Amino acid sequence: MMSLEQWRLQAKHFTFDGVKIAYWTAGEGKPLLMVHGFPTASWDWAPIWGEMSAKHSLIAADMIGFGLSDKPRTNYTIHRQADMQLALLDHLGVSEYDALVHDYGVSVGQELLARQHDGSDAAGLGKMVFLNGGIFPDQHRARLIQRLGNSPLGFIVSRMLKRESFGKSFSAVFGPDTQPSEQELDDFWALITEQDGNLIFHKLLHYINDRREHEDRWVGVLEKVQDRIGLINGAKDPVSGEHAFNRWVNTLPDAEAYLLPQIGHYPQVEAPGMVAPVALEWLR
Repeated sequence: MMSLEQWRLQAKHFTFDGVKIAYWTAGEGKPLLMVHGFPTASWDWAPIWGEMSAKHSLIAADMIGFGLSDKPRTNYTIHRQADMQLALLDHLGVSEYDALVHDYGVSVGQELLARQHDGSDAAGLGKMVFLNGGIFPDQHRARLIQRLGNSPLGFIVSRMLKRESFGKSFSAVFGPDTQPSEQELDDFWALITEQDGNLIFHKLLHYINDRREHEDRWVGVLEKVQDRIGLINGAKDPVSGEHAFNRWVNTLPDAEAYLLPQIGHYPQVEAPGMVAPVALEWLR
């Protein structure tokens, strides 16, 4: 796996709505759009980047406000992030693609599926593989820092967030036997604090409100596309773990489902050797 510095050097850029977006491409085969989660960045995909690129042309962008992309002080919605992803695909001349989505990215993925279903956009979207995330809002068990960050006190949370408190909170969503190393935490924190991004931490949490507002649209579309979606889920995730997996299985009986019993919220980081083969099999 490449270092974060090597990853930085491989970044490309395009401009969306006045915002400079960092993105990465690699590999050959059918394009695969990879959409990262909160509060991290596309660097999350680095552990499976090599294996996935052997079968697919990978496309991954740091979303607005994340990682190496610009971090404006306003206008953070899932819809705008979906607009950005589609603009990137257009920029690259990609018309047909599959998707792999995680955490915050699952909501972006659900919005893309909804647009495709209602005929408004994303016509070329094929299969979609989900990793842990708030697919079902009533199953999303937000951490205290998320609840506070999404409250009127959110700006205080952002200003008080430091490397030590971030490391403790972030590690708590990993599996007990797959905890992030100090170096990994340093790398994640470096991407969060790029361009003082830690100061807008609370604004990125707007996605929690978006999920509630658009629950019927985003959950409803999944029932209509069960033949081309699947969930790879880390059971030990306190936010969207086995309880969320069970909801998926019960709600979407014709969709793919794969449970990782000892893994937490970041399956692609904690168990890349298990995630990549399953994702590739489903996308084949």
